[in-house]
Amino acid sequence: MTGDTVLTLILKAGPVVKFVLVLLLFFSVVSWAIIFHKHRLLSKVEKESEDFYQAFLKARQWDALYQTTRRYTTSPLANLFKAAYSIEDTEREHIRNTLKRIEVTESSRLERHLTFLATTGSTTPFIGLFGTVWGIMNSFMGIGRIGAASLAVVAPGIAEALIATAAGLVAAIPAVVAYNYYLSRTRRSIAIMEDFSQELLEHCIRKNGEAKTGSL
Repeated sequence: MTGDTVLTLILKAGPVVKFVLVLLLFFSVVSWAIIFHKHRLLSKVEKESEDFYQAFLKARQWDALYQTTRRYTTSPLANLFKAAYSIEDTEREHIRNTLKRIEVTESSRLERHLTFLATTGSTTPFIGLFGTVWGIMNSFMGIGRIGAASLAVVAPGIAEALIATAAGLVAAIPAVVAYNYYLSRTRRSIAIMEDFSQELLEHCIRKNGEAKTGSL
């Protein structure tokens, strides 16, 4: 069977190629863990942000709205609102700086682990290529030792080497696709957060310190 042949080639591979394959397996496993984690996180962030924004539009008192923020544990909008609610200074610059700090923190949280996907997508093909080159070198050295260049001598070493290339692509392709997809969703969430921050700033200024007890 093909699967058994591939497994046999892997087991017979040299220590360097095996190390490359283990390293690629690590990148692949971690990447898939991040992919599933980001899917759950961003889906929850998007849903909670939409729900909170609807609650914000309908709310009449900030006290009541603040109580609902406990339900929105991952929403950047809710975290921005909680920061604005706690601000006593009504100066525009102070409020803007406070909200900007929350924006930076939330943006970092949303973008967390994306760099690993980018690193996986950009480096694993080259790691796999290194394993391929090393395996082919061993094949040619084997030809030199045996003194013959038949297909039976060369084929196993080349096949072993190409497995490393395939493994590098298997690790890289999902990581690149996921990185681009989640980066787009993350930027969309950040843009929504920045728009809400500006809207929140105007609310705070307009109410001039009465946000906690006055109407929205």
